[in-house]
Amino acid sequence: MNTLHSLIDTKDPGLPVLQALIDDAERPCELLPPASDAAQVLLHLNVTTRSLLGAVAFETGGILVDHGWLRILGSGHERLPRNLKSCNTDPSRGYLLIADDAGGGFFALNGGGLGADTGALYYWSPDDLNWEALEIGYTDFLGWALSEQSQLFYEGLRWASWQTDVRAMRADQCVTFFPFLWTREGSPDGSARKVVSVDEHFALKQELARQLGAVQR
Repeated sequence: MNTLHSLIDTKDPGLPVLQALIDDAERPCELLPPASDAAQVLLHLNVTTRSLLGAVAFETGGILVDHGWLRILGSGHERLPRNLKSCNTDPSRGYLLIADDAGGGFFALNGGGLGADTGALYYWSPDDLNWEALEIGYTDFLGWALSEQSQLFYEGLRWASWQTDVRAMRADQCVTFFPFLWTREGSPDGSARKVVSVDEHFALKQELARQLGAVQR
């Protein structure tokens, strides 16, 4: 475990790169100010602020994209109370949760528990019980999340009133669907929707995946 001093890179910090991505964003986004205990989040991750992951963890409270549809975790904020430490207290899972969305999807960096491609990004879609490899890393993920390409990614996962609903939702909440989207009967517009806490939704999906024999690690 490194010291805080060794993790804070003052010669080649990642913050200017992050700020450039925000400045060039094609989607509405908001960079939240860092929490007072951001240092503890950085120490938990044990990465330097030269990396964009370290910069987001230490220099921001998180990033809200598309008015809160996509929540990129940082050190936490009153508007995004979860952070990269609180969401990753179990190292045995073998992955690091780094973002989630209002539709009930989760993004994670593979730490060895999702496959051989350590460091690669995976998505746990609302319409699938298995993690899907996206074949990109964290830096490319940030660029993608802030670009128009993310809109194509979410085609088929959003419902007609999603923009209005997301504005009324807290960033620690998401939607669950019934029938579930991974069933033949489920669809974003046809299923009943309920707003629940992200933690509740994640725990429920983990349990359902175990019960139904999905590939979970």
